[in-house]
Amino acid sequence: MTETSHPFEILTPGFIMDAVESQGYVCDCRTLALNSYENRVYQVGIEDGPPLIAKFYRPARWSDAQIAEEHRFCHELVGCELPVVAPLANDAGETVFHYRGFRFALYPRQGGHAPEFDNLDNLLILGRTLGRLHAVGAVRPFEHRPRLDSVTFGHDSVALIGERFIPPEYKASYDALSADLLRAVDEAMDGADGMRYLRTHGDCHAGNILWCDGAPHLVDLDDARMAPAVQDIWMMLSGDRPRQTAQLSEILEGYGEFFDFDPRELRLIEALRTLRMLHYAAWLARRWDDPAFPRHFPWFNTVRYWGEHILHLREQLAALNEPPLQAL
Repeated sequence: MTETSHPFEILTPGFIMDAVESQGYVCDCRTLALNSYENRVYQVGIEDGPPLIAKFYRPARWSDAQIAEEHRFCHELVGCELPVVAPLANDAGETVFHYRGFRFALYPRQGGHAPEFDNLDNLLILGRTLGRLHAVGAVRPFEHRPRLDSVTFGHDSVALIGERFIPPEYKASYDALSADLLRAVDEAMDGADGMRYLRTHGDCHAGNILWCDGAPHLVDLDDARMAPAVQDIWMMLSGDRPRQTAQLSEILEGYGEFFDFDPRELRLIEALRTLRMLHYAAWLARRWDDPAFPRHFPWFNTVRYWGEHILHLREQLAALNEPPLQAL
């Protein structure tokens, strides 16, 4: 590997199969790269058995303790009969494996398709699933995984973009707009001090939910962290206000069958959406040295991208100033 190459470039089919076989499996020489950019994920064929999913973690992102804690949470949820795809353990009970400098985990393959959030019956079922998940998540806190906060997701993201990426012609607009956004987000997050933080999925969007046989299966808890319960709810809301109100009402109806939702958290929805928007731009910027990112996100860091980004942030500032969403 040269000085300018990226660590993930070593993940050739041969390397991937050798890593899987280090855990006692025999591969059938079939590997398929799946859509994943933060980490690298592959479907690997296994002789005399169904394929496995091999997930290779991005170096230096999480510690072994943080990865293991996510895995234990997954198994805790499965033990409570929740539809979560959990990592496989070896005979020693280990789920975090090491091979030639990489940490990786193995998962069973789970079929399914993205959920239809326009289907209110689906949202009722998802609400029940999240209520059950949070009932388990509230039992104890994470010890090693971080807490969702506006510093990491917001202030640090804005500092990176403002100092190194925003084009000169947009810098004044970005600096003023981001300062207004962060002020509003901080005010909303400061008001959450009395609200309950619990173990959450952390990134519960449609891409991390596989719908199969009339039920959701939650995958990829890589971003699991301590957060308000609404962090796992707001990403399922879309469209105009009446539509989001109907979606939220259905989710919370199912949710309330298994866990109590604090309605004060609804005032955090637009603040959390803002943090995600800021963090997403900074995530692309931080990963730009990974060859997969310029290849799959060629529109990023163009003058047009930043102009549209600022437009979306202006719209989000207006959303922050609207009354919080309420369930019916």
